[in-house]
Amino acid sequence: METNQVEIKILFVTIVTIVFIEALAGIVISMSRDHLIILGATRLLEIIVMILIVSIWGKGASSLGLARSEMTSGFKKGLIWSAGFGTVTFFVFLIFFIAGTNPLTFIQADLPGKRSETILFFFIAGMVGPIAEELFFRGIIYGFLRRWGMLFALVLSTLIFVLAHPVIPWIPLSQIIGGIVFAVAYEVEGSLIAPITIHVLGNMAIFTVSLIF
Repeated sequence: METNQVEIKILFVTIVTIVFIEALAGIVISMSRDHLIILGATRLLEIIVMILIVSIWGKGASSLGLARSEMTSGFKKGLIWSAGFGTVTFFVFLIFFIAGTNPLTFIQADLPGKRSETILFFFIAGMVGPIAEELFFRGIIYGFLRRWGMLFALVLSTLIFVLAHPVIPWIPLSQIIGGIVFAVAYEVEGSLIAPITIHVLGNMAIFTVSLIF
């Protein structure tokens, strides 16, 4: 992918806007019981705002790897990456099981108790959330840091991604591995649709496993 895709003005405006939206959402959530709905609305708003920012002050959504002409190919590549990632994960989990360790403890998600809330959770955290996160962490953050080289951008964007998903007391393995895979897929394919697809399918898989087991 091309370097210097995201200018510092885009980075600054995006971060300030996202922080403001998150702070406002936190206040609203603290005063409401409909946490999932507010969270979903927040992520949708963030998606719209980030696309508007790069469209107004940048080179448009295509500069983040969201060109309409490459949507289908990006999705197909994302499916291929997901299949490969899923296969590797299966064998790694198998090794853990043979060694007497339950690997599911590393990816277990805390799902809502009600069925209606679970369905909403799958939609928001499984689809809307990953799109917003990939736009921010890979499209904006990685896109800005990429001017200093792939390795630097990969490490720092993954670190920021992990810090935004605190998992205590566990080591955030899924976030670390996910952040690396998403960044590499974006770098190799040059399409943000690829990591979005991997992220969505990965979250859905984790939630499904958590629901079953």
